[in-house]
Amino acid sequence: MSKKIKKKNNKSSARLIFSGIIVLISSFLFYSAAKEVLVTVNLTNDLKTVKQQLQQIENEKRNLEERKEKLEDPNYIKSYARGEYSITKEGEQIFRLPSNKEKLADPDSETSEDE
Repeated sequence: MSKKIKKKNNKSSARLIFSGIIVLISSFLFYSAAKEVLVTVNLTNDLKTVKQQLQQIENEKRNLEERKEKLEDPNYIKSYARGEYSITKEGEQIFRLPSNKEKLADPDSETSEDE
C-alpha cells in the first residue's frame, strides 16, 4: 500500500510541478502580449501625431509655393507694393481714409469737423 501512496504522491507532485510550469509560461506569454499591445497603442498615437504634423507641413508648403508663384508675377509685386507700402506711380497721390479703429480711438475728430 505504501508503494501506491508514494506513486500517488510522485504523480501529484509531478502534476503540481507541471501545472506550475504551465502557469509560468502562460503568465509570460500574457505579459508579452500585453506589452506588445501597449507598444502598438503608443505607436498608433505617435503615428497620428506625425500624420497631423505632416498635414500641417504640406499645407504650409502649398501656401509657400502659391506665394512663390505670386511673387514671380511682376503685376502682383507691383500691386502688393502699392497696397502695403504706399508706393505710387509718378504723378499719383495717395489718400488714406481713417479706418474704423482710428475713428473709435479719436471720437473728437468727427465733432471738430462738424463744428
